[in-house]
Amino acid sequence: MSDSIVFLDRRTIADGIILRRPAFPHVWVEHDQTAAGDVAARLAEATIAITNKVPIGADTIASLPKLQMIAVAATGTDIVDKQAAAARGIPVVNVAGYAARTVPEHVFALLLALKRNIVAYRDAVLDGDWTRGGQFCVFAAPIADLSGQRLGVVGTGAIGDSVAAIGRAFGMDVALSERPGATQLRPGRLSFDEVLATSDALTLHCPLTDETRHMINDATLARMKPGAVIINTARGPLIDEPALERALKAGKLGGAGLDVTAPEPPPEDAPILRIARLPNVIVTPHVAWASATAMQTLADRLIDNIEAFVRERGVR
Repeated sequence: MSDSIVFLDRRTIADGIILRRPAFPHVWVEHDQTAAGDVAARLAEATIAITNKVPIGADTIASLPKLQMIAVAATGTDIVDKQAAAARGIPVVNVAGYAARTVPEHVFALLLALKRNIVAYRDAVLDGDWTRGGQFCVFAAPIADLSGQRLGVVGTGAIGDSVAAIGRAFGMDVALSERPGATQLRPGRLSFDEVLATSDALTLHCPLTDETRHMINDATLARMKPGAVIINTARGPLIDEPALERALKAGKLGGAGLDVTAPEPPPEDAPILRIARLPNVIVTPHVAWASATAMQTLADRLIDNIEAFVRERGVR
């Protein structure tokens, strides 16, 4: 009997990346994108579902008696109702570790661009300020070195640890944050409040849960060190975007580098699109993970996970 494998959002893996077919009998169906109302119909015959960002909720899972596995083509699994899947004995398998180099590099691309005001200096050249300046350089905006500044890392794991290592290589004082609200500190950690109050740059690398949703809000932004910058390459809802907009416009923060928003893509009236136009903000469209090397690793491990599931199922 052949498995039916349905990829709900194949377009989330770029053209040019090789997505090999599993080495067992199967029928492969892929869709560039899938609207929420089409998920159940498209998975009706599926034994294995693949999704990157298309949600698979409890009602959908309940309507799919043939479904045996959900393969997530990403690290985060918050788009799947894992409790409903577990109740049916359906494993939800993600791809971990593939972005442990590319995401940290993007973090520092954003951090360096903000601290050195790269966008302002590019604009100074294009606007003719350098040409008209009459000297060998033009001072368009303040420039800060990373060396000697404190980097607060919220959420560790492969990505957070790699970010910390790069920070130390730049000569930064790296502060690893304990979970917000924790009553005890693990070795090598500082309290979340202390990290907020003392970090020149704060970078988020935690999963999206009920506890972490809007962990950056009016109250926590008020406790941050004046002039600090915040980087988010994890999940958009970790930050309350209207609160971030208020803090930036009030001059509380030195800047923000964001690769994720809530929702994605943002609608035309989303706060993030106003935030993105501020001179001390850089927003990229959820591509921190998307180097060619990382994406090929993701594609390979995705199929490895599916093949491993089928082998294990066969020996039960």
